Amino acid sequence: MERTVFEDMSGNWEKEFTEERSRLNEIVLANAPLGIKRFFALDDQAYEDGALPAKTKELLGLVASMVMRCNDCISYHLIRCREKGVTRDECYEAFNIALIVGGSIVIPHLRFAAERLETLRGER
Repeated sequence: MERTVFEDMSGNWEKEFTEERSRLNEIVLANAPLGIKRFFALDDQAYEDGALPAKTKELLGLVASMVMRCNDCISYHLIRCREKGVTRDECYEAFNIALIVGGSIVIPHLRFAAERLETLRGER
């Protein structure tokens, strides 16, 4: 699997991740045609409260990110889950669903998510 720009960060990974994501989004959106701009806006709107609360949608995003094996997306959704008040137990239930749906190929990303979750909670 190809390494991402965020995987080698240590220390305050959350701040570094958020700043780098914002910087890269600015580059994309400065040069993007309307279709890309609309997709970015749609992605933001998809996680707002609706028939499902935003908290549930972030957990769904976390599961999908784990199954799709995207560590950048896992990091993003863990940050958002924390902002929405998701508990450790809720995250681990989501991790379980990702593992069941995705199978053993998800295990490296489960490890990644578990480590990120612990650092977000200030326990590592």
